[in-house]
Amino acid sequence: MENYIIKRLLSILPILIGISFLSFILINLSPSDPAEVALRVNEVTPTKEAVAEMRKELGLDKSFIERYTTWITNSLHGDFGNSYITNKPVIDEMKLAIPATLHLAFVSLFIIIFVSIIAAVLCTVYEGSIVDRIIRGIVFVGEAIPGFWVGLLLMWLFAVKLNLLPTSGMETPSSVILPAVTLSLAYISTYVRLLRNNMVQNKLENYVLYAKARGLKERKILQHIFKNSLQSSIAALGMSIPKLIAGTVIVENIFAWPGVGRLCVTAIFNHDYPIIQAYVLLMAVLFVVFNFLVDIITSLLDPRMRKEA
Repeated sequence: MENYIIKRLLSILPILIGISFLSFILINLSPSDPAEVALRVNEVTPTKEAVAEMRKELGLDKSFIERYTTWITNSLHGDFGNSYITNKPVIDEMKLAIPATLHLAFVSLFIIIFVSIIAAVLCTVYEGSIVDRIIRGIVFVGEAIPGFWVGLLLMWLFAVKLNLLPTSGMETPSSVILPAVTLSLAYISTYVRLLRNNMVQNKLENYVLYAKARGLKERKILQHIFKNSLQSSIAALGMSIPKLIAGTVIVENIFAWPGVGRLCVTAIFNHDYPIIQAYVLLMAVLFVVFNFLVDIITSLLDPRMRKEA
């Protein structure tokens, strides 16, 4: 396992370098001059002299390699430059927004795990019955409806009609319920199907027949089936965590949630390139890191994968 971990870490390094290069070059491919954008968003007339001065201030007068080297070196130290709008360090803007996004993501994750396990176990226990069909039908509908439409429907029902929950912001503890439910619906549909199919397949394995022959209780047998069906779900769940964090863009804007996704959308509309670069880089690194962690956890849980590693 030690050799496997070292090899995986070494394989990650060129991926991270490639991600950082793409994050930097994508912004530089923009047809807008960052210096001119920085002047316009601060309501300064972009004269030739002002643009030249701003290009020097932003380091745009240097070569591409020099700018990339400076940017990646500063990024490793947590310095992503200053926002064009607020002129504050990008890392400070991120620190203000990240807690809200993490709060939303982990509440959604709790809902996903709780509902998916209950629904999948019910479908397995009552396989082929009306209960199984109803749950699978709800799962199918939940996956088919776009997330933004679900959010608007929930907002109309629970906030406008019933006046039970707030429509936007992060003012009360209940403010997270609607965005978290909206964000979790598509994932619940995926994990219910995945876990149910694995459990139904495991019901046909020889160890289940042997357990029944030994006279084990149905509850104990179900526990074994559930445990042996978790491997693929854990691997998928591990990759869903960064997707939950990075995929809150639409939900955060619908519910005016003050997170990183909303910050990024605002930066896109304002052409605030330093924030966009930092967001792309951090989210990409998040996916790579979680992919690595999932591989390690899966190898630790499955002896066959440990042997291959």
